Amino acid sequence: MKILINAKMDHENVVKIQSGFPAAEVVQTDNPQKAGELASEAEILITWWSNFQPVFLDSPRLRWVHTLSAGVDGFLLPPIMEGRVLLTNSRGIHGIPISEHTFAMMLAFSRGLNQYGRHQALSKWQRVKLTELRAKTLGIVGLGSIGREIARLGTAFGMRVLAVKRNPGPPPEDVNRVVGLEGLEMVLRESDYLVIAVPLTAETRCLIGARELELMKTTAILINIARGEVVDESELAAALKQGLIAGAGLDVFETEPLSPDSPLWKLDNCIITPHCAALSPQYMSRATDLFCRNLDAFLKGEPMPTIVDPQRGY
Repeated sequence: MKILINAKMDHENVVKIQSGFPAAEVVQTDNPQKAGELASEAEILITWWSNFQPVFLDSPRLRWVHTLSAGVDGFLLPPIMEGRVLLTNSRGIHGIPISEHTFAMMLAFSRGLNQYGRHQALSKWQRVKLTELRAKTLGIVGLGSIGREIARLGTAFGMRVLAVKRNPGPPPEDVNRVVGLEGLEMVLRESDYLVIAVPLTAETRCLIGARELELMKTTAILINIARGEVVDESELAAALKQGLIAGAGLDVFETEPLSPDSPLWKLDNCIITPHCAALSPQYMSRATDLFCRNLDAFLKGEPMPTIVDPQRGY
């Protein structure tokens, strides 16, 4: 069995895979040309969405693709949609860094750090209006592993937590109320902080547009750590400029890198980070451990922990 790692991965984690599964041949490269040459012999491919080449799926030997990201947009091509190639993702390892990044943005808005940063650059001593997170309503659209960790921190901060989930069921711990998509309007109206944490699917593309932004409080903050295409970017920029909502913290965008011409760069009520919310020194170690759990299940013919349903898109 040959495993191709088409990504940057330190030697320690490559060895972890090889030593855990000594019968496998593990090769690693982040060179696109070399990856293309090696892909024809691989039965298992580990890759980033940014490294993935659709031609890899043409290999008759390929049985399974594992993406090091949680999102699978870009992978849902015929061999995977038809079930000829399995797809797993790295959901479940992002909760800690992304939830901390989310709250860094929320605290920056509530404690005025985004404004004080600009004041410092101008040597300007001036106070701004400050608020607290306690007793505010946190709305989370998407209650997967990331959404649940954000909810946990929200409860720790004394917030009321509402959530939107495709199949809601009873509210989990740290969530006051969970609703289906039909309850999205209620969550939009009541949230002081709205966090977008859904996967990108046909159902969630442009989920938040002009109408949804108009339903939000004028004092509300929108945080997007999901995918840029879930929010209509031009409508969001207009809403921020017109003061329909108070601010936005954005880690993801419709086109990345964000164009220098984007109006979002110039908005004082917008915090921009370059799709880095998941980054952590522990990322690849966690991702490798998760892949090994999937591989162990794969070899035993057992259900794989993070198998993706290509029809649902997650």
